[in-house]
Amino acid sequence: MKTATTEWVEKAEGDYRTAQREEVAQPPNYDATAFHAQQCVEKYLKARLIEAGVSFPKTHDLAALLVLALPLEATWQHLLLDLDGLSSLGIEVRYPGVKADAKDAAEALRIAGAVRSLVRPALGLPSAEETPQAPSAPSPGSGDGGPELQ
Repeated sequence: MKTATTEWVEKAEGDYRTAQREEVAQPPNYDATAFHAQQCVEKYLKARLIEAGVSFPKTHDLAALLVLALPLEATWQHLLLDLDGLSSLGIEVRYPGVKADAKDAAEALRIAGAVRSLVRPALGLPSAEETPQAPSAPSPGSGDGGPELQ
């Protein structure tokens, strides 16, 4: 795998873990969940394009990036509507006037997980199910959330 591809994948994974963590934080930050889910998808799509040697413009438009990837991965066509919506949400929540709710955050993470599950194997990486996930936040009243000493 190209060095640049690896770097994009590492950044995508960081965004995915951040999105997961913010969804379960106390209090949850649904705007950050949506934003980092969008960033995860963008970086995974760019990683796939880079690995294939496909150039792309500087853009945050997930649907446009997907269209560039479709000649490589025609079965990804079904993602188009979801990615269009995630592009809008990921950008809009960064500014006053729009707030993501729990449903938006869950949908953004679902989409990011779906893209992650497709792109990783396409890059020859372990499937998403084989990679570690971010830990869940401790439930209220379960202690300080720190490690228990044995």
